[in-house]
Amino acid sequence: MADSTHSTHGAYHPDMDGASHEASYDGFVKFTAIGTVVVVCWVLALAVGGLKAAWMSAIVGVVLSTIAGAVGALAPALNWRAPAAVAGLLLLMLIFY
Repeated sequence: MADSTHSTHGAYHPDMDGASHEASYDGFVKFTAIGTVVVVCWVLALAVGGLKAAWMSAIVGVVLSTIAGAVGALAPALNWRAPAAVAGLLLLMLIFY
């Protein structure tokens, strides 16, 4: 028989910690967004190094994007915007080098 005592899919069972679940999900989404932007920075840095033969600039871009990702993870106001600034810089380097 079907169990009809469950609440709707939007509510949590009393034994579950709903706030903890929501905080874990928010942290996962934040980490995923930051990680995605950092990986985009790495791809742009590889493009700068490979297409423009500016490997030292590419290395600096990778290091800066990694640091910016850590800063974005520790500063909630910055979030994914910190490594996005480095991605913008790398994109400008790719265009104007």
